[in-house]
Amino acid sequence: MVMEIIISVILLFVAIAVLVVIHVCIVRITFNRGNQGVDIVPRSSIGIKRMTNEELNMLPCFDYMAGEKGTSPVDCAICLENFKAGERCRQLPNCRHSFHAQCIDSWLLKTPVCPVCRTCAKTPKIEVSLGEQCSVAGDYRIELT
Repeated sequence: MVMEIIISVILLFVAIAVLVVIHVCIVRITFNRGNQGVDIVPRSSIGIKRMTNEELNMLPCFDYMAGEKGTSPVDCAICLENFKAGERCRQLPNCRHSFHAQCIDSWLLKTPVCPVCRTCAKTPKIEVSLGEQCSVAGDYRIELT
């Protein structure tokens, strides 16, 4: 009788150990599957250089104009404030996300990637105009359609 109890306890511990190993394997597979195909730029990436003020001024800038009533407000993902009519905003050319110019400028001077999707914010070295450019001294106004 004592031998049966000892064997039962040993089998119980073996079964628990097998379940723990199976759980760890499933969690590892799930996390690895979730990270496949993600093209996130690492923060400490050696190949990514900071943006210069010249590169920053080449990004398109516009004055926000409120849309029709009943449309959802547009938020800046950095400061989490709604865009207000007449505010200076900037749209990143690669991913088309928009932010307050002041918010995204300070972000891009630290790291040249979109804070929403991590797409590189630097424009390609092509002589194509993306609209009027925004500078600190200039007062340009464009509409995005």
